[in-house]
Amino acid sequence: MLSVSPSMLYRSSLEEMLDSLRRRDEEEKPRDLPPALPSRPTSKARRPSTKRTLPTNFENNSEDLSCGKKQEVKHSRSGSFGGKKLKEGGLDESPYVVSPALEDKQSVSSSASLPRFLNSDLNDNFDYFIKKKLRVWRQLQNGQWESGHIQSISTEMASVLLKNGSVVTVSAEDLLPANPDVLEGVDDLMELSYLNEPSVLYNLEYRYSHDLIYSMSGPVLIATNPFKNVELYGNDYVTAYRQKLLDSPHVYSVANTAYNEMMRDGINQAIIISGESGSGKTETANVALQYLESLGGGNDGIELQLMQTSHVLEAFGNAKTSLNDNSSRFGKSIAVYFNDAGNICGAKIQTFLLEKSRVVHQARGERSYHIFYQLCAGAPSALKEKLNLKAASEYKYLNQSCLGVNNVDDAQMFQILLKALSTLSISKEDQEHVFEVVAAVLWLGNISFQVIGNENHVEVVADEALSTAASLIGCRCEDLMLALSTSKSHTEKDNVAKNLILQQAIDKRDELAKFVYASLFNWLVYKINGSMEKGELQDGRSISILDIYGFESVQKNSLEQLFINYASERLHQHFIRHLLKLQQEEYDLDGIDWTNVEYRDNKDCLDLFEKRQTGLISLLGEESRLSKTSNLTFAEKLNQHCKTNPCFNREQGGAFTIRHYAGEVQYNSIDFLEKNRDSLHSDITGLLLSCSGQLPHLFASNHVDDTSVFPQRSVGTKLKAHLFKLMHQLENSTPHFILCIKPNRKQIPGMFEKELVLKQLRCCEILQVVRISRSGYPTRLTHQEFAERYGILSKFDIIQDPLSASVSVLQQFGIQPEMYQVGYTRLYFRTGQNDALEEARKQVLQGTLEVQKCFRCHQARRYFHELKRGVTSLQSFVRATNARRKYNHLINLKKQAVQKTLDEQQRAVLQLQAVIRGWLVRRQSKRLLKLRKSNQENIDSSHNLSWRISDVKKQETHQESNQVLPLVIEELRRRVLMAETNLENKEQENAALQDQVQQYEARWVEYEGKMKLMEDMWQKQTASLQMSLAAVKKSLADSTSVQSGKGEGSPSPHYYDSDDNNSMQTQTPDDTPIKITSSISEFGAGRLCNGNRNAVSHLMKEFEQRKQTFDNEAKAIIEVKSGGNPDEELRSLKNKFETWMKDYKARLREAKTKLQKLPSAEKRRRNLWCGGISKW
Repeated sequence: MLSVSPSMLYRSSLEEMLDSLRRRDEEEKPRDLPPALPSRPTSKARRPSTKRTLPTNFENNSEDLSCGKKQEVKHSRSGSFGGKKLKEGGLDESPYVVSPALEDKQSVSSSASLPRFLNSDLNDNFDYFIKKKLRVWRQLQNGQWESGHIQSISTEMASVLLKNGSVVTVSAEDLLPANPDVLEGVDDLMELSYLNEPSVLYNLEYRYSHDLIYSMSGPVLIATNPFKNVELYGNDYVTAYRQKLLDSPHVYSVANTAYNEMMRDGINQAIIISGESGSGKTETANVALQYLESLGGGNDGIELQLMQTSHVLEAFGNAKTSLNDNSSRFGKSIAVYFNDAGNICGAKIQTFLLEKSRVVHQARGERSYHIFYQLCAGAPSALKEKLNLKAASEYKYLNQSCLGVNNVDDAQMFQILLKALSTLSISKEDQEHVFEVVAAVLWLGNISFQVIGNENHVEVVADEALSTAASLIGCRCEDLMLALSTSKSHTEKDNVAKNLILQQAIDKRDELAKFVYASLFNWLVYKINGSMEKGELQDGRSISILDIYGFESVQKNSLEQLFINYASERLHQHFIRHLLKLQQEEYDLDGIDWTNVEYRDNKDCLDLFEKRQTGLISLLGEESRLSKTSNLTFAEKLNQHCKTNPCFNREQGGAFTIRHYAGEVQYNSIDFLEKNRDSLHSDITGLLLSCSGQLPHLFASNHVDDTSVFPQRSVGTKLKAHLFKLMHQLENSTPHFILCIKPNRKQIPGMFEKELVLKQLRCCEILQVVRISRSGYPTRLTHQEFAERYGILSKFDIIQDPLSASVSVLQQFGIQPEMYQVGYTRLYFRTGQNDALEEARKQVLQGTLEVQKCFRCHQARRYFHELKRGVTSLQSFVRATNARRKYNHLINLKKQAVQKTLDEQQRAVLQLQAVIRGWLVRRQSKRLLKLRKSNQENIDSSHNLSWRISDVKKQETHQESNQVLPLVIEELRRRVLMAETNLENKEQENAALQDQVQQYEARWVEYEGKMKLMEDMWQKQTASLQMSLAAVKKSLADSTSVQSGKGEGSPSPHYYDSDDNNSMQTQTPDDTPIKITSSISEFGAGRLCNGNRNAVSHLMKEFEQRKQTFDNEAKAIIEVKSGGNPDEELRSLKNKFETWMKDYKARLREAKTKLQKLPSAEKRRRNLWCGGISKW
């Protein structure tokens, strides 16, 4: 920890530290050290008091840097004056901390009286200004400013030539210098050579007359309401500001700066829009939302929903007032959330203090909320019939004042509202429920009462308004009448119902209407937030747009105006704190050479509202909780506790005056307590809970839940808690300020009321802000942050501490000492001095990225080629495997096809053979049958012929007896002789055929015998061969087992005997038995045995196939008993069998020769088997 010795009267603590560092560097100075640290400029340095020590949290960070510990660098925004930490505590505590060391100084600064004219620019150069007779400003008696040229000057008086040609003599102290013509209409007020009220006012008026409604005032954007459409918006302008093609002042520029800082630093941003009512805050907020939507537009439709929220909120929360045709009667903060890619991922809306009293009462020239008029004018006929809607002029809540707004079509706005509700995912059913509630509020206002009895008690008139209102909220008419005309109180023993008088009944009716409408507004905000919540929202990735109440002062100011102006005071304090107070405090604490700029602080006014127990909010809440209090008692207590506050002044009749930052406002305390209580009678809660309507029942349920958690919270207490919570959020965000200016009270385009504009500029301390911005150091970085951010720009390799690195970089880039100052903990730069550093850093980072890109590209290419080669090899292997698989599949298919074809051909041949053989048999059978039939016919014909001959003889005898002609008889005889001859021939043929049939039958019997003999012989031979092959196979198996046993080291020889399955008998074709014995000895090489075994197995398979073939052919010959030549077929079959037998025996001999090469035991067994085969 560094400290300052009390004896050091003329040197600051920082200079002592620099000297110690310089001495250390001189002792151990390597070759590549950066240049020596410069001493602080004597012309700018301000030596601190000898009693001042370094801050308690100041430490030398060189050790941390040498250890390589890096922290996140958060680059301060130009014009963002954060740095004060929030006070730890609840939301009811003030979010600000006042330094004890500066508290007295602040009170002096804020209470000191400011000069009438801020003419600090009048210095020694003013003499030169007068000698040159340049243009000056003089103030008139009405407070206006007039320009002229100095003609002459005496001791204290000057002659000024005005524009109208007249010459006036004025005091030189009343003159202010005017800027040259070349500076007319500059974008930023900081560019003015002479900064004074008339110069600023004239510059704004010049720009306003040329439709340049935006101007910069240091870090603050000034937006003047044009009261007309100007060509400064649209996609072309969005693109231009997004691509930085335009740099003129604009809301787009502020939103773009907030977006870039959020993405760069990861800190929440806040765009704070302030100004009087009617200055264009709501429209400015919509323009900022439009630009953010274009920057962060994604594919999930959130940006479209975000743009539609303004239509819904304006319809239900805006109204026409005497100051503004579209005045927001509530405060709102819209937080837009982004993801790491910069796209919108969600949004959330917070609202504050809806003006509920406007539902039931409006001042002259004002309207209620827009939705009432839009529903009456634009609802379709079906909806009007369902809600029993009438014209707006027929509702008592609406016909109290004007019904329309100039240049606004309520019917068209209703259609826009319907589209917005659908875009926000609010269903048609919910929309109908919403309109039912709105219509119910209108009909509640038409409910009337009539006085009954002598005690002025009332009862509800049962008319159309009562029945319609009851049906819309879903209750019975009797229940509604009872709830509005009586009041139930609960005692220890019983519930007592009390009849109400007329004013009490009206208040209760209005209380129901206000509660239902306020609950509907909150429900809509809840539904909108639900439709725009898309998953988890990230901290540090949000931009909040704050559009809160503008300062109001009307003819009759009540509690609503008091709360609105209190919220404006709180927001103005945040504005002053960040733009004026914190910056100067930081300069003073960090030992910076700085002359404080005086400003008006509204701390006294805020203390009047927020002071514990004795503040206005606390006193109002306390009085509201008590039953036997009145507005007069509240005014008396307020005067008793607040009369010492300079911002408070008591008036007659319970009124009081508060001096706000924007002027004095007189408030009437009538109805303060009742409005602050904001209590809902239990009768109304019970009525709504019994309703069948979905929304009224929900509103009552939510109210019961809220009162169970916070039973005693008044409207003022809630507002205070909401504002403190809002200030906590703003303190954790980087602020961006937009000041909206109202140019005239009549809302006429082109009119510029200088007095009104000047008043707004004075209230917001714009001149002081510009002075601090112009002469101050808006860019500030800690030594550690500067070294980490810009250390890469240093040309020296060895950096010992952050301060040395920072100074070396500054000297390297030639930044003049008067353009920056070195504080105890930070480096302070004037506006734009770090632009060169940022540009150089950007180039270095870009070059680094290019090198990394090339290296990563090389790595990616190499990896790609390796991957490509691997993939190619893998593809080659896979393709080869697939090709082989496909080839094998095709081969199998071909084999199957060939086998199928062969099978089909074989079946076809067999079928053909069967058909032919059957045909031959049938033909032979037919021949035999025909032969038998012809023999029988011959026999029959011979009998018939002999019978005919006898008849003929008888006839001849008869004819002879009857003397028949001799020719006829002769012919008959001839025929008889021929018939006899034919009969003899047929009998001979028949005898020959019978002999042939007998021969065939004998031969057939002989063939059958031969075939049976041959079949028996083949079966015997087959059995013999099978037994021989089985013996060989078994012997081979035994030899394999013996060899395996020998290989295992446990030889166990086996012997085969005829009775114990160790010998096997076979028979040859001549029935000679063959006995094969074998004793198994140790086998030789396993591979030779396996080869012989395969050869024998092949012979066995061939034998089985041939056996089956010969059996089939023999059966075929046996089945065919006629036709063809069986002898030839038998001889052919026998020749085939003998040929195969010769070949088969030759192959058996070859196998025997191979078996002889085996060991002796194996050879003997093979010889026995082969000997049996040779005998066969």
